[in-house]
Amino acid sequence: MRRRLLLSTLAVAVVAILLLGIPLAYAAHKLIYEEARQSLDREAASILGGIGFSLESGQPITAQKISQEYPGRYIVIRLANDQLVTAGARPARGVALLTSTGNGGGVRVQVSRPAGEVQDEALRLMLLIGSLAALGVAVTVGLAMVQARKLTLPLIDLAETADRLGTGNARPRRRRYGIAEVDRVAEVLDRSAVRIADLLAASREFASDASHQLRTPLTALSMRLEEMIEAAEYPDIVREEGAAAVAQAERLVAVVEQLLARSRHDRTGAAVAAPIDDIIAQQVEEWRPIFRRDGRDVAMTGERGLIGMTSPEGLSQIIATLLDNSLVHGSGPVTINTKLGACSVVVEVGDQGTGIPPELEPRIFERSVSSGKGTGLGLYLARSLAVVDGGRLELIQSRPAVFGVFLRQAAEARLASERVVIGPA
Repeated sequence: MRRRLLLSTLAVAVVAILLLGIPLAYAAHKLIYEEARQSLDREAASILGGIGFSLESGQPITAQKISQEYPGRYIVIRLANDQLVTAGARPARGVALLTSTGNGGGVRVQVSRPAGEVQDEALRLMLLIGSLAALGVAVTVGLAMVQARKLTLPLIDLAETADRLGTGNARPRRRRYGIAEVDRVAEVLDRSAVRIADLLAASREFASDASHQLRTPLTALSMRLEEMIEAAEYPDIVREEGAAAVAQAERLVAVVEQLLARSRHDRTGAAVAAPIDDIIAQQVEEWRPIFRRDGRDVAMTGERGLIGMTSPEGLSQIIATLLDNSLVHGSGPVTINTKLGACSVVVEVGDQGTGIPPELEPRIFERSVSSGKGTGLGLYLARSLAVVDGGRLELIQSRPAVFGVFLRQAAEARLASERVVIGPA
């Protein structure tokens, strides 16, 4: 697309310059020759007038004086008595001349100059016009490259955003490009990202709620069956049937436990045991130049070699959101600290800024809640991404602000990967 824009703009510029430059060059060339002829006519008339005055006043007519007054001209004067006076250097034989003749009072004056001088002047003007045309083409190409870059880069960025949405990374980029049509597409993609994140979070919440609702009655059923076995009048038969019912109920509980585990861990099948250090290092490498332009820095601390259950893309988006939030609202160096909790892998992101205002602290993760410098969607969607990956995002400390991403350990995800088996006892 960029190449097509450049070629089309260049073609329009060249056509416009040719349509203007060719007539201009022709008119300028013709004007120079007309001006040269008119100048010779004026000089001939002036010399004729001067000779008439000299004759009336009895002054001598000298070639030296005339040649000094009209340098670069070859002048031939024929007086009434056929006396011939020449002034200036005689041109070589075969040299093209521009000539003008004046007559009056029996005196004939002929003024000549080399046509090559006029041609050189016309050539210089043509070169000037050609240089200006080339400069115009160069400026047009430069402007076309800037405009093409301005138009194509947003489209490439929007294509990447749409591709991320297709893979489940539903975080709006909040980028605007100063082009109304492109900005409208960006806004639609941001709204789509919010809806996708809501749908993912809602589906996981539904699975979690359904698991909890099923687990409670199944547990009660197991207790009643156990009581039936203990109090039966025909212990052998009742015990056999009751044991089978208890085994069936236990299998149902196992299924519910696995469904609950999957609702916590599975992010449309993308949550895997991932090395946390590599994900954080990639984000630090990406964001460090941006922070250094503001006189700040990003550093990694804490334990190394931790493995957490997450999708690398999802955790990258969460950390990117927290770093972007710190860049806009925080100050001082940013520290990303990793540690192993009681049952989680914890990634803490904090800076040395003033922190979260007290009035926003209880609602910091709600949608559209912002201090006025953002859209209020970043933290809301980051928390949604953490939830659909089986983790959570929390505000650990308000002032200065420290956020914590809690990821499930790989060992606790084994139940989710086991095959669900249910059948008769």
